[in-house]
Amino acid sequence: MRAFGEIICKRVSTAGIHAEQERSREDGGGLDEARRRLKSIEMSDTLYLSLWYPNLRLEALPDKLTAVLGAFAAHGGEENVYAATVWPVNWSEAPVFQRVYGRMGAGPGSSPGADPRLAVAEALELLHDDYAYEFQMGWNLWEWEEGVGILPQAGQNAGPSTRPSAAAGDLAQDDVRLLNAQDDSSRFKTQNDSLNLSVPQDAKVLGRWARGPRLVRVTGYGPLFDEGAYEQDGHIRIDFGTDTPFLQEDADLDQVGARHVEENVRQLVELAGGVEKASGATARLLWSELGESLARRLAARLGMRN
Repeated sequence: MRAFGEIICKRVSTAGIHAEQERSREDGGGLDEARRRLKSIEMSDTLYLSLWYPNLRLEALPDKLTAVLGAFAAHGGEENVYAATVWPVNWSEAPVFQRVYGRMGAGPGSSPGADPRLAVAEALELLHDDYAYEFQMGWNLWEWEEGVGILPQAGQNAGPSTRPSAAAGDLAQDDVRLLNAQDDSSRFKTQNDSLNLSVPQDAKVLGRWARGPRLVRVTGYGPLFDEGAYEQDGHIRIDFGTDTPFLQEDADLDQVGARHVEENVRQLVELAGGVEKASGATARLLWSELGESLARRLAARLGMRN
């Protein structure tokens, strides 16, 4: 079994890079933007949190998963599960169970999706030691959005922010969050049509900081799935997606930007401690797909603005 402080995963995901290359070829007018986004994808890394439990019995996995999923709500996450998938034997096999809950049970003031306990009970009804059980949820972070907002013309006053004011508990009220449930790679999208900004011809398009949900995947492993993958990946693994929200390498980090990055990092650290405590894990490891240290990259990133 891998030592908890060691990262040995060397795989490099190229799917996103190939997608950007294809978009770049198709859109001749957006080559500069495509190249910028391609560079960002090449620099980004995928971030994971692995959790291990002593002498974990397969029958105890549902309770551990429920505890981990339930801890998200206290650390910036959504309350409910948006989708569940059950994988047999290894990742190359077709799922034996898939359920996209969408807006099931969502009413005024409530979150879409299914209660974690319900989603876990439904997926783990097929309890096998060579299965993996994946759940998708939303987790709110600050991210830099380019192309939103304008640089005022001469004689105009610049306001403190390009986004409309929002209540403290609803920082992304002007963002319409959609779940694209067409396939397993569902993700959240943002619509800003309601802003209806009038942009003068000579104005420069800037960007803004916005807090909204990104999709995370929580996977529980049976002991025989993928030849005992839990030894390296953990009995439960959380896939946070790219590390972009914790570095924001495309944005100029002024005082406001650095504060948002700091908030994201603090939320990540608090979530890691929260899921460990809630589920009773005895070991945890925050690691990246490329094996780079997030702490080292963050220190270098924040040091660049000093």
